[in-house]
Amino acid sequence: MKFDKQFTFGTATSSYQIEGAAAEGGRTPSIWDMFCDIPGRVYKQHNGDVACDHYHRFEEDVQHIKRLGVDTYRFSIAWPRIFPEKGKYNQEGMDFYKKLAARLTEEGIKPAVTLYHWDLPMWAHEEGGWVNRESVEWFLDYARVCFTELDAVVDSWITHNEPWCAGFLGYHQGVHAPGHTNMDEAVKAVHHMLVSHGKAVEMLKKEFASETEIGITLNLSPVYAKTDSANDALAANNADGYSNRWFLDPVFKGEYPKDMMNLFSKYVHSYDFIKEGDMEAISVECDFFGINYYSRGIVEFSAATDFLHRGAYSDYEKTGMGWDIAPNEFKDLIRRLRAEYTQLPIIITENGAAYDDVVENGRVHDKERTDYVEKHLQAVSDLNEEGMNIAGYYLWSLMDNFEWSFGYDKRFGILYVDFDTQERIWKDSAYRYAEIIRDHKKSHNLQAEVAQ
Repeated sequence: MKFDKQFTFGTATSSYQIEGAAAEGGRTPSIWDMFCDIPGRVYKQHNGDVACDHYHRFEEDVQHIKRLGVDTYRFSIAWPRIFPEKGKYNQEGMDFYKKLAARLTEEGIKPAVTLYHWDLPMWAHEEGGWVNRESVEWFLDYARVCFTELDAVVDSWITHNEPWCAGFLGYHQGVHAPGHTNMDEAVKAVHHMLVSHGKAVEMLKKEFASETEIGITLNLSPVYAKTDSANDALAANNADGYSNRWFLDPVFKGEYPKDMMNLFSKYVHSYDFIKEGDMEAISVECDFFGINYYSRGIVEFSAATDFLHRGAYSDYEKTGMGWDIAPNEFKDLIRRLRAEYTQLPIIITENGAAYDDVVENGRVHDKERTDYVEKHLQAVSDLNEEGMNIAGYYLWSLMDNFEWSFGYDKRFGILYVDFDTQERIWKDSAYRYAEIIRDHKKSHNLQAEVAQ
């Protein structure tokens, strides 16, 4: 695999999944604290109260990141640390992120910051959360203080991480916080997230006149029909609309897909929440496009489901999440994005795999994860040979952490975390990732020497 000199390697985490210190530093609860307390919602009723205790151990974690040799580290800010109450700014919460960003910078690691990775403050939820249009203003107040305090040390900003999960898993399917099952709410919530994204981009560029790069991250899965029947083709179209086009079309074309508006209108009785200027705001020009890619989707027709599709059987090898390992379909996805949507530099902001890891004699031999990462990095390399302009790659995740509704049952990290002792153990995948990065840097240094 080959990458050009400018290509950036990184690793990623998010606030609620690793920080812990749930009631320290002025932080108040988020919707995930609330969701974890509801019996049956999260595996064994696990929660993020302690998680990886990163809030207290960030110095140690920065050293692991440095040892990996990555160029950049992606983390998210916990909104309830910054605004523990409506309109009440908490400097102590911000100071944690200033210290973290400063330490990363001192070690030569570029901070990439996500503003929203799902931990909406409870005070916002109690006023309607993302379903309330005022959430756009709350988010902009929050973004403004983050830009004010951190823009000088941040290398790149991501407004929202995976609005599909926050919107559709949270408000329609109910498997993520806040756990609602209302499609009307879900479509409004997604719309307000997307409007807040666009307005935050505009704020950074105009109000702050900042040159820091900013974009959004969408989780995308190319969808395939199980058979070539007309029914399965319809199922695949609808699944693609629900998972991919409902987000891609507004961000890049300034409109929602009409076929999905028709399909959703059984539940969404009016689209009058789309106000004048909203679509222009959502489709504001960004500096890059972030993609989280894990797997493909395969579907078949089902008349019994809301949108006429359900997951179909696949004989692909699977990760510990039961997800198909599909690096070739990843290539299909990128080619489609280039053909239909955007020429912006693409950054793979998450890619990785969960497996049931075991510590043996102080080591974790995670061959399957190592293979998964190598296959997807090879796909990135191949795509760039085709001129697809993938500018960077973040491996998810730096360490095992709180995996949302799966609690601590699923491990995505390249560092193993013993949640009883908080010991971090490098897995084979971490050693291999560090080696790939080292080889990349070495080859470009050699080329530079030869050029002299």
